[in-house]
Formats: sequence, C-alpha cells, structure tokens
Amino acid sequence: MRTKDLLIEIGTEELPPKALKRLAEAFADGIRIGLENQTLKHKACQWYATPRRLAVIVSKLVTGQKDHEVIKRGPALAAAFDSAGNPSKAAEGFARSCGIEVSALEKQETDKGLFLIYRCMETGKQTTDLLTEIINTALNKLPIPKRMRWADREAEFVRPVHWSVVLFGNDVVSCDILGTRSDRITYGHRFHYPKPIRLSSPKQYLSKLKDKGYVIADFAERKQLILSIATEAAQACAGRALIDPDLLDEVTSLVEWPVAITGSFEQKFLELPAEVLIATMQEHQKYFPVAETDSDKLMSRFITIANIASTQPEQITLGNERVIRPRLTDAAFFWRRDCSLPFASYAEKLKDVVFQKQLGTLADKTERVQKLSAWIANKLNQDAALAERAAALAKCDLFTSMVGEFPELQGVMGRYYALVSGEPEEVARALDEQYMPRFAGDQLPASTTGRIIAIADKIDTLVGIFGIGQIPTGDKDPFALRRAAIGILRILSDFRLPLELDELIVKSRLFYTAGTLAPYSTVDIEISKNLGEVLRFITERARNYLREQGYSPSEVESVIDLNPKPSEYVDRLDAVRSFLQLPEAAGLAEADKRIRNIISKSGVDSVAVKANESQMQQDQEISLLSATRSIHEQVEILMQTSKFREALILTARLHGPVTAFFDHVMVNAEDETLRRNRFALLHEVANLTNRVANISKLAS
Repeated sequence: MRTKDLLIEIGTEELPPKALKRLAEAFADGIRIGLENQTLKHKACQWYATPRRLAVIVSKLVTGQKDHEVIKRGPALAAAFDSAGNPSKAAEGFARSCGIEVSALEKQETDKGLFLIYRCMETGKQTTDLLTEIINTALNKLPIPKRMRWADREAEFVRPVHWSVVLFGNDVVSCDILGTRSDRITYGHRFHYPKPIRLSSPKQYLSKLKDKGYVIADFAERKQLILSIATEAAQACAGRALIDPDLLDEVTSLVEWPVAITGSFEQKFLELPAEVLIATMQEHQKYFPVAETDSDKLMSRFITIANIASTQPEQITLGNERVIRPRLTDAAFFWRRDCSLPFASYAEKLKDVVFQKQLGTLADKTERVQKLSAWIANKLNQDAALAERAAALAKCDLFTSMVGEFPELQGVMGRYYALVSGEPEEVARALDEQYMPRFAGDQLPASTTGRIIAIADKIDTLVGIFGIGQIPTGDKDPFALRRAAIGILRILSDFRLPLELDELIVKSRLFYTAGTLAPYSTVDIEISKNLGEVLRFITERARNYLREQGYSPSEVESVIDLNPKPSEYVDRLDAVRSFLQLPEAAGLAEADKRIRNIISKSGVDSVAVKANESQMQQDQEISLLSATRSIHEQVEILMQTSKFREALILTARLHGPVTAFFDHVMVNAEDETLRRNRFALLHEVANLTNRVANISKLAS
C-alpha cells in the first residue's frame, strides 16, 4: 500500500512554557495511538513545539486501512433454535442486524460452546477519512488542567487557536480543529516574519519555518542551540554559564529564534548568598547565572535568551539590567532585615501557623521532631543535643522575608541565618539538609545531624497524615508522602543507619499522643490502627526503589519479605545474587518453597519443641537434622556480624540432605508423634535457610 508523510500543526497564542514539552509529547502519543487503533501503519511519529505551535510529523503513513475480515458473534446455538429446529427471535434479530437470512449464518465452536456467527469482508477506510477524529481525540486527551474558550467559539483549549495545518503528502486534509479549518498555511516568527508561509509538503515544514520564517520548530535543536550560545556568551566573559536543566527546557519553550544577550549587575550584590542571586536570576528573570571558570564563585554577569535578533542588542541588555537591579536590591534588603534578629527568635511564630488542622501547629510538629531526633541520635550513639537544637530551629526560616519571597530557598536560608546567629556548623548544615532528597536522584544529607532530623521530620509527617486517614491515592499526594518515604529509605540504606522502620513508626506515634502544645492536635486521630499502613506504604516504595537499582523482582521480594532494616537491603540483595550463582541454589529454593507449602497446609504455624532425633526412623531425616544443626551456630555468628553472603552460601550445604529427605521420607506420616516431629524438623530447616532472605521467592 502507498504511504505518505503526514504533518499536523496547531497554531496558538503563546503556550504555557513549563507545560509545552509535556503537551507536545502527549499530542504525538495521542496521534500515534489513534493511528494504531485504526490499524494505520507508519514509521516515525515525531513531535515539534515552539511557544506558538504544536506539531507532529508522521513518516510513511499508509493511505488507508487494509480490507479485513469481520466476525460478529450471535446467540448460542442452544438459544438460536427451538426443539423443532425453527429459528428463535434472537437468531432472527441477529440475522436482521447483519442484513442476511438466518440460513446464511455460520456456526463456530468456542471455549464457551457453539455460537452463530456472521462473517464478511469489510473494506478498509481511507486515512483521510479518519484523521479528523484521530486529531481531535488526541487534542481532547491532552493533560490540560483548565481549558479556556475565546471569542464566540465553542472550542476549548489551553490557549486561543489561530490556525491549523493538516498535510498528507502534497494534499490538504480538510478538518475542523478547535474552531479552525485546516490548510497548508503556517506562520513565521511574530516579529521577524509574521506572514503566511505556504507549505507544499510535510518535508518542507522544518526548513521553510527556519530559513524563511525565523522559527526553529525542532525543540531539541533549539535547546541545543541555546545551550551552545549561552556557553559561548559566558566564555566571552571569562566565565561559565550555570545551566539548570529545567530552566533550559523552560527557556527553550519561551523562544522561537534564540539569541544570547549578556548583562551585568553591581559587584556589591555578590555579598548576598549565592543561592539568593541564583534564585533571583533563574526563578524571576529566567536568566542563566555566570560563575568563574575554575570555581563555583558567581560573577556579576548573567545570560538571557532573547526571542529576537535585534539591531540594537545593547537596548535589550540595558532593559534586563534595569529589571534585575531592583530585584537584587529587594533581596539585599530582605537579607539585612532577616539578619537583624536572632534566628531563634523566629520560633515564636511557629505557634501561629497550622501544620495540619488535626495535627496541630508547626510548634507541635517541631516539638515532636525534637523528641524523635533526640531518640534517633541516642540510638545511633550521636550527639542528641545537636539534633534537638537543629530540630528546634528547623522551620524558623519559613518566617523570614527572604523565604517569603523565595520559598524554594527554605532550609538553604536557614543554614545562612543560623551561622550568622552563631549556631554550630553541624546545626546550620542540618537545617538545609532536613529537606534532602528534595527530588528523585537528589543528594542526601552529608552531616549526621542532617540525616537525623531529615528522618525524624519525614517519619513524623508520614505517621501523622496516615493517622488521620489521608492516605495518598492516585496522583494526589499533597504532603509528598511518597517522596518522604523514598527519602527515609535512601538515607537509612545508603548510610547504613541501623534503625528499624517499625520501631521508628511506633516511636513517632508515641510522641503524637504525648503532645502538649496544642490540645486539639490529637483529637480524632486514630494513629494506632494505621501504623501497619505506614509500614506497608514505605515497604512498597522500597520495592520500587530497589528494582530501579537493578535488582530483579524475585530478588527484591525475597529480602523485603523478611522486613529487615533498610540499612541491610543492599548487602542482603548482594548475598542473594551470590547465592543464585551456586549450582545448589535453584534446587534449595524449590525445596524451601515446598517446605513452606507443607507447613502452611498442615495448619501448624509453629512448633513448640525442636525436632527429636530419638523419634526419627529413617536415615534421611536424621542426616537432615544433623546437617541443619551442624551449621546453625556458624550461620548465627555470621548473621550477628552482617556477613549475609557467607551465611546464605553456608546454608546451600543443606541442598543434598533436603533432597534426600523428600525423596525417601513421608512427612505426613499416619503416626501423629512422627508427623509432628517431621514438621518440627522442617521448621528448623526453614528458619535456618531463610535467615538472610526468603529463598522460596527465588523458586521458578
């Protein structure tokens, strides 16, 4: 069948820059899915996007569907005819719907019995007849939280739509798209070339827009160009551009024809914390800061990306410098005002802000986190006084002018203000590190105190929010509980902090019930019944996290099933991997699975006494008992010193005795004493082989 390239373009007012890439990807996915649902084969399906357009080019799209056989199933044969062989109303109705007589229907045997069927060949539809529905369905499914109408049109979209292009090969496909009629006319840059651009085919799209219209429609190409020109502009200042990936995507979404402009500000502003300068430039102005080539020290320079090749670029520079100056002046004022008060004095305001109406104020939360931090510090043999002090100051910077202006600097500014007030370096660092990791793949707290209050703060939030029944569902997670759970796991695991999750949860719950600052903070909270939910929630995050680290589902499940300390996850998983390399591994895992099934079906959950050798009748059960007990003490010593690999490999010696036992011994003997003794033996074996991991989970 013939193929052609397909171009779809939606021309709009400026689209939301932070959503542009997501919208473009979703649009291309929607088009691809629509084509596949209509069995329209094609090659690549590539998206393009600028502030004023979403576009998709589909390569080598077939011009129509193939003719295909259609089979419609009717009533079951038993219901299609009466005892005399006359067709029932069901059969007649089915035949009538198919446009044929009952006698023309066929019979087909299925796994559910014999049915009447109608079989025919259906002529495939032309691609052009299907495109309107495919395009509009894709547009309707875009992730747009709030759609808008414009003028007197009924269409709804994220921004007003001005034109649409649908070209299939050299031909326009006439479609009604968001209140527009599709054509072959696109438009260039709003200022450089705001005129119509006529397209003969999809192959011209990128080149004509770029060469004639001053529009680089390829998002990836535009992004790479911005990275290149920003880097070159910084090098021309003897510096290097600090390019945040998210900001780079946002700037790419703001321009169609990027041009780098260099600006500067007064040296005196370099006395402000670097994070303040960066936040001002990146968040407020969408500038790329410039640092010295061989250090992280900022220069009094910035790079901005203009959306126009101006004949007077110096005017753009002056305009941007005029805008950044008052921003930095405000930041300097906030800094001086915040530093004029002792940092600890901001704690008074904690009582005035509700953390969550059922869980009390930030003062309540601070008190709980203080107590939990001290307890964790003592468990880890660390300085509890430092942990308590850091927890007491943890939320104070929320009430400073700087964090009020730059919320993303919470914690960061706490560190600076604590140092200015003479707090210990360890305490100051912890105020920043309490929020780590802030996002997936972010760095973890480097200081011990930072790790302690990060864990305490996160577990307090988890226990409290679960306690009032606000468990995350779907995409809704307003308190970022998933991120908190992953943060706890990463800190405990990466730094091998020997804390038990269930003990942490229980301790946090006790501090909730012992709250004193706000009498309403524990009203209607049934935390106790949700403790297990918290543990399950964190454990599920652990499963996902460990799989992302490259461990297989069966490996992860074998370790997680024992609910070990997170600090032991990786060592136990590595032990499992070493065990799986042994020739005995598969057989012992299968045997362990069999042992668990036997014990489970027996209804005997545990055996009060150990297996008694004097009650054994066969050599194989005696040999298994001897082999089990001969390595029991060695395994226990290895477990106490966390030598999981050696312990698990040692249990592989039981493979031969276990196999011989099952080959020759009847576990469910008629004699009750003999049967219970054999159950006791299997319990001993299972308890030993599953000290490191539940190896039955490794069975195929």
